[in-house]
Amino acid sequence: MAKLLKNRRWWKWWSIGLLSLLVLFLFSGIFVPRPLFTTSYSTVVESSNGDLLGARISDDEQWRFPAGDRIPHKYELCVLQFEDKHFYHHPGVNLASIARAIFQNIKARKVVSGGSTITMQVSRLARGNRTRNLKNKLIEVFWALHIELRYSKAEILKLYASHAPFGGNVVGIEAASWRYFARESEQLSWAESATLAVLPNAPSLIYPGRSDDKLKQKRDRLLQKLLANGTLDSMTCELAVAEPLPEKVNALPNAAYHFTELVNKEKRGQRIHSTIDYAIQNRVNIVVRKHQHRLKSNYINNMAVVVAEIPSKKVRAYVGNTFSSDGLNHGNFVDVVQSPRSTGSILKPFLYCKMMDNGLLLPGMLVPDIPIRFGGFTPMNFDRQYIGAVSAEEALARSLNIPAVHLLREFGVAPFYSFLKQAGMSTLYQSPDYYGLSLILGGAEVKLWDLAGMYASLATILDTYNKEDGLYFSKPFSPLLTNEDKSIDQPAELEQSVIRAASIYSTFKALLEVTRPESEKGWERFARSKKIAWKTGTSFGFRDAWAVGITPKYVVAVWVGNADGEGRAGLTGVSAAAPVMFDVFSTLPGVQWFNTPIDEMDSMEVCNESGFLPGENCDNRKVILVPKGNKIGVCQWHQRIHLNAAQTHRVNANCHPVSKMVHKNWFVLPPAMEYYYKQENVLYATLPPLMPGCTESQQQLDFIYPREWNRVFIPVELDGTKGKFIVELAHRLSNVDVYWYLDNNFLGITQNIHQFELRPEPGWHTITVSDNLGNILTKKFFVVNR
Repeated sequence: MAKLLKNRRWWKWWSIGLLSLLVLFLFSGIFVPRPLFTTSYSTVVESSNGDLLGARISDDEQWRFPAGDRIPHKYELCVLQFEDKHFYHHPGVNLASIARAIFQNIKARKVVSGGSTITMQVSRLARGNRTRNLKNKLIEVFWALHIELRYSKAEILKLYASHAPFGGNVVGIEAASWRYFARESEQLSWAESATLAVLPNAPSLIYPGRSDDKLKQKRDRLLQKLLANGTLDSMTCELAVAEPLPEKVNALPNAAYHFTELVNKEKRGQRIHSTIDYAIQNRVNIVVRKHQHRLKSNYINNMAVVVAEIPSKKVRAYVGNTFSSDGLNHGNFVDVVQSPRSTGSILKPFLYCKMMDNGLLLPGMLVPDIPIRFGGFTPMNFDRQYIGAVSAEEALARSLNIPAVHLLREFGVAPFYSFLKQAGMSTLYQSPDYYGLSLILGGAEVKLWDLAGMYASLATILDTYNKEDGLYFSKPFSPLLTNEDKSIDQPAELEQSVIRAASIYSTFKALLEVTRPESEKGWERFARSKKIAWKTGTSFGFRDAWAVGITPKYVVAVWVGNADGEGRAGLTGVSAAAPVMFDVFSTLPGVQWFNTPIDEMDSMEVCNESGFLPGENCDNRKVILVPKGNKIGVCQWHQRIHLNAAQTHRVNANCHPVSKMVHKNWFVLPPAMEYYYKQENVLYATLPPLMPGCTESQQQLDFIYPREWNRVFIPVELDGTKGKFIVELAHRLSNVDVYWYLDNNFLGITQNIHQFELRPEPGWHTITVSDNLGNILTKKFFVVNR
């Protein structure tokens, strides 16, 4: 008896121990991995509306999408009816189903039923679909019990739907829906949902192009069961049975190829809910294809477009490149949005804006536009013409190069370089001295991505200032956003902003005056036309054409060219990129223009002709609205002159009675500026000639080219002879003789057009010019010996 009691106690403790161990295993899941699935996933990129933009295959070459937020309702009802009707009522193992399966298999003397629940199938999928035997079945049971403790029923069903095989290299309901039916799973019909519900049970049944009778039979039987349990009505069931099976495997959507590639590179194997607007992206794609057809006749093969929203800075369209219809590779796989390209003139508005913000520039202030030379740098306007003097805002609107170089020289290369980096230009890899004054004319490279972000930041600063009652962002030049879940920082009250809204508004106002392409002529006469501040750029050698447009709602940035850097005649920002930009804007909704940031602006009186603050000799004045903090000096180009009674000649007290003088204020430009300015401005009145017998110290002549020089390199001609360079002079008066001397040796005489060819030897030289009125001008220069 004692021995029996002892054995009973022994069995009791062993039973308690085994039971505790079983409970420990179930709750701890020692043998069940965390996470359950370690497989790789496809990269899935969705639009802001949830539409599929594109996908990339997983590392193991499977189309396996990351699990979605929910299971499609139709598919859920179909799969539960087919696989596990009691899914929501068992603990992961259905003993009745297992018993029935064992009885059916014994009776048939082969495996005809598995009895697995959906949870057990999740276990088998997580273990790599191992051979179906008793050992593996027991392990699946143990895993299933633990999975039920770890996950909710909804999560388990999602795991099954995301990892079930659907034939070939298609895994999961989302990938299968797109591959077989070319639509997302939420849009599947009853017949399509039933097809995908039965397919994991025998994934080899689907193969487009071959007999699918067995698959159709399985699908139709499921539909009949849904009819029997009241899920479907007879009409719906009849229509579903009549639907054909898929006839082909569909390609996945590719509405934003290069953006999907970018996401796949940075966030491989993830599902990304992007900021791309599906409708806008498709409309931009259509515009790009249209212009690609137009440009390819000139062998211009590539194009890129970025559309960003203001003020959120979310990217709504991303076209990294075009794809060729001729089947040839023209560098179309290069994502030009992320590729550095020569800037051309596209950075000029940032210099204008920053100088305006620092009080160094007024919109109407005259800037020199005459030939200049800085060391080895000789900038030229695009049309190789000169105006002499031009207002800063007109120089920006006409994208004149020489005025921009003058302004950059005044502002400083290093401060402008620093501002560009602060604004988001990530491609300034060299020092400021490396770029020099060429920084404003294409001496550096920029990415279209950075450029769109920089212009979008300007628009966002202005828009936010107006909407938030004068507040600024602590980091105003933040990058563009492509993730819908992110947002820019909230504005806060700051003592001083990097750039003020008033300066941005003044810059955009100047950019409104840029002459639009032929297709946009007369736009201002139509009430529905959009106000667009825009700027173009063309790099040296016609390699890169840029256009950026800004409205209070959107920024559109366009690049056109060849990915391999080949230049093409006629490849300019105005002719190639601007039409694309305006066509993109035509697909976008319009809004009212920016409000004027009046609190940051002052009314200021300026001289009408020069744009400077008026001095005592300025008669014509006007009032303009400019950013506060102006540091511009008084106009030096208005002089008090004295005329004879007939006002035909200038006089002075040494040669004419003061009582008989007529005193007038006169707008007088320096000789070199006047030489070109009077050709463009017919209303410009040159000074009357000096009365014979009178003398004055007024400068009458000036060198036009080279303007600033002391070191000159003269190249050798193609035939091996020594080259030449041409010196040009401006004289206020016409019909005067100018005498030329080189190193005191007489060269010749010129009249009206004052130019002379020089072929000096290496070393220092002196050039002297004088006129028949006694005016003399001398310059020294050094010829470099190469």
